[in-house]
Amino acid sequence: MTDKEAYLQKMQAKLDEWDANINELKAKASGANADAQIELNRQVDDLKSERNDMKQKYEELKDAGEDAWEDIRDGAEAAWDRVALSFKNAKDRFK
Repeated sequence: MTDKEAYLQKMQAKLDEWDANINELKAKASGANADAQIELNRQVDDLKSERNDMKQKYEELKDAGEDAWEDIRDGAEAAWDRVALSFKNAKDRFK
């Protein structure tokens, strides 16, 4: 397995984890009071948008040639870290 393949597998696992986190927050929203429900739904929408942006970066990496993927990966790393922090903050906030 190449470094690119291993990295893509890691990214796909993280995307799957984020999907599960979104579903968990949606479930919490359905059982929350009105104010909390509004906030949770807003947070879910924000997280979905960020997750979709990361899926696009995943696709760019997947389609990149062996020489170019490392350059693209370096740019994606900061974005991945930012989105991971957003998910962690949302999850911690709505425990």
